[in-house]
Amino acid sequence: MANISYKDAGVDIDAGNDFVENIKDDVKSTFDKNVIGGIGSFAGAYELPTGYKEPVILSATDGVGTKLMLAIESGRLDSVGIDLVAMCVNDLICNFGTPSFFLDYYATGKLVPADAQKVVKGIAQGCKLSECSLVGGETAEMPSMYKEGDFDLAGFAVGIAEKSEMDRVRRVKAGQSIIALPSSGVHSNGYSLVRKLFFDKLGMSLEDDFNGKPLIDTLLTPTKIYVKEFKENKDKIVALAHITGGGIVENLPRMLPPHLKAIIKKDDIKVLPIFEFMSQYVNEEEMYRTFNMGVGMTLIVEDKDVDEICRNTGGYLIGHIEEGERGVDLI
Repeated sequence: MANISYKDAGVDIDAGNDFVENIKDDVKSTFDKNVIGGIGSFAGAYELPTGYKEPVILSATDGVGTKLMLAIESGRLDSVGIDLVAMCVNDLICNFGTPSFFLDYYATGKLVPADAQKVVKGIAQGCKLSECSLVGGETAEMPSMYKEGDFDLAGFAVGIAEKSEMDRVRRVKAGQSIIALPSSGVHSNGYSLVRKLFFDKLGMSLEDDFNGKPLIDTLLTPTKIYVKEFKENKDKIVALAHITGGGIVENLPRMLPPHLKAIIKKDDIKVLPIFEFMSQYVNEEEMYRTFNMGVGMTLIVEDKDVDEICRNTGGYLIGHIEEGERGVDLI
């Protein structure tokens, strides 16, 4: 019987090595002064920043969901890495953590180095937008797990917070205002419903016109990263909520104490065209429980700071906090 190799089994070690070599420049471009060592060790090393009295390490993990299927189908892989970073770091800042470093996991049936390199380039771009370092990752080639052309992504962000600043819920009071930071689009939630509506129910294609450009351009718009807005306005933010799966109605209450509720004026929300279109086929309650509706992040702030924070962030007022059972009233 003839000998067989790992390559015969579907795993190309040389291709993996070439891929690692090709992404080094993109990865190194994200490094800051706290990164210790380089690429190729068994673990990424990051020196804890100074200046914290009681530093707490925070972590967050997420993926891109079925938005990834649209990227694979269209062959447009350059922005899903930004989505991956965004979904993690936008969660970190809600606990007042400053993102420090990021790691990724790329799993595929057969590694195509050129495609994987595009993905990592996007991850590096997301890290730059988040002002954090890409210190490590893993590429897994598993031909028996994924069909040809498929891959999946997972991301892991680590940040640091001051312990005394982490509990935002206790700072929320009746009379405070709620500001919406605009989303860039659908972000990375609800794509199973998006695909079901546009492609199964309506029979549209990726290149069909939507609002003056191909539909795929709108659907693959990367998730907005809010780290800089957080850092620049941190001293005036009472609390934040990342509006992901579950929408405003399920995410905003996560920053409220049991005796307070959020009053949101629906007419004040600047709903994006993609959501206006989908609302013709999906009932309103389902839309608000699934999508961000144009609001990527909500900030609770003191009334006196509303105008300044809106100027600094491009946000706008959508509601306020009042006494009542924890939840969201859409009026």
